Amino acid sequence: MTDAKPTTANARGQVVASPPRREAKPPGPCAMVIFGAGGDLTKRLLVPALYNLAHTGLLPEKFELIGVDLADLDADKWRESLHQMMESFIGKAAGESRIDKIEDDVWRHLTGRLSYIKGDFGDDGLYQKLKQHLEQKSDTGGNCLFYLAVADRFFEPVITHIGKVGLFEEHWDRDGKRPEYWRRVVVEKPFGHDEASAKDLNAAILRCAQEHQIYRIDHFLGKETVQNIMALRFANGMFEPLWNRDRIDHVQITVAETVGVETRGRFYEKTGALRDMVPNHVFQLLAMVAMEPPAGFEARAVRSRKTDVFTAMHTVEPEDAVRGQYGPGPDGVIGYRQEKDVDPASLTETYVAMKLGIDNWRWAGVPFYLRTGKHMPRRVTEIAIRFKSAPSAPFEDTNVATLPPNWLLLQIQPEEGIALQFEVKRPGPVVDLAAVRMAFNYADWFPKEPNIGYETLIYDVMTGDQTLFNRADMVEETWRVVGKVLETWSTEKPVGFPNYASGGDGPADADALLMRDGRAWRPLLDER
Repeated sequence: MTDAKPTTANARGQVVASPPRREAKPPGPCAMVIFGAGGDLTKRLLVPALYNLAHTGLLPEKFELIGVDLADLDADKWRESLHQMMESFIGKAAGESRIDKIEDDVWRHLTGRLSYIKGDFGDDGLYQKLKQHLEQKSDTGGNCLFYLAVADRFFEPVITHIGKVGLFEEHWDRDGKRPEYWRRVVVEKPFGHDEASAKDLNAAILRCAQEHQIYRIDHFLGKETVQNIMALRFANGMFEPLWNRDRIDHVQITVAETVGVETRGRFYEKTGALRDMVPNHVFQLLAMVAMEPPAGFEARAVRSRKTDVFTAMHTVEPEDAVRGQYGPGPDGVIGYRQEKDVDPASLTETYVAMKLGIDNWRWAGVPFYLRTGKHMPRRVTEIAIRFKSAPSAPFEDTNVATLPPNWLLLQIQPEEGIALQFEVKRPGPVVDLAAVRMAFNYADWFPKEPNIGYETLIYDVMTGDQTLFNRADMVEETWRVVGKVLETWSTEKPVGFPNYASGGDGPADADALLMRDGRAWRPLLDER
């Protein structure tokens, strides 16, 4: 506890008032075993995130990094390959992983206790070697984090083998309240490809590990601006009274990317935009907006309130969903069917838009419109909340009818902040109204530390906090919501693919989806 006084500076770019800051502490000893040690996820995201944790003093003092993969490497070669990848991020202004330099003491902390075990993920002997290493060579007190940075087809066999050799076993203290050491596993998306496969995968994992040991990760929830949605809603008295069907007309959630599938053609061909983005990233954003206030910011309370949202969501009807595929664009930009490892006659969607409803008291009758796509005109992740219009009687003789509505914009990326659009009177003797925007930008108020979104999530796994991770029933419900659409799209061929040009706003049918309700998408190239 500290006696520091609250900050009261009110200059732009300074926190106006805040209680003493809560400082995070390093977790206890931990060994982190990465299956897929030589893969893109490990090099591009996990190791940079671990480096950032070490740089900020939030990596355990006793930390061991163990790589497991089929590649013909040893510890020194793996360490060197990671260092080379980190060097490639130095000085890059763009991209998720960027650093100014590699600090020797930070790198030694991260890789000083580094091991590499070569083997096939289906080989029993690999897991015996791993068990022997953890029992005889590791000095982290038995605490171990298994990270599955592998293709989803390996999730079940890897977890089954870990359980088979007893590496999920936890020894509890005499009171039975906490384990003397812990074992946890992180599972990346995609978690199944439909409701049935998600249930099967959950059942397989739960035969080997307990729910409190399983961390189903969605890296969107590691972003500060996503976590800030709860702070905006529940720490401010001004917003919650407006957050319901009486005041909100509809909600739009947009996750647009300017890039195509790049090197992920083979993955995308069997996945598509719907499976890749909607049941996980997009629905997580929706749940943050729509959930009821939790009793506290802890795992059970938060995850239960989010599950309530997923349970109340209508199963989306096929007529309320639109799919698209990008074709060639200006300046020689190729279409999806010309991408590497993509079928020249592919029917895989690269764009999805849908309308859905939530059947509860707060949101009855409020439509949620979702869209996500590749090769869009601007990279943006945004939640736009459209408020109902005020009665215009006092301003009947003005231009009020032509003004845009009130919007609350929650900007996730690349802009990070909150904006409120509302009407004011223009200066002058005539009553003439204009729409203006009031904005908060994170960068203006808080110094930006290097962060790729995985730091918070890895830290939470090490400290045993499941708040930002999915529970088994959450995953199954999200797949249930899109089940009818997936089934229909699997049997009915899309018409007119490709149906939007690279760099375009998406297919015309997506605009029609809102037009039939008398609404329209916010322009993707809307000037901030």
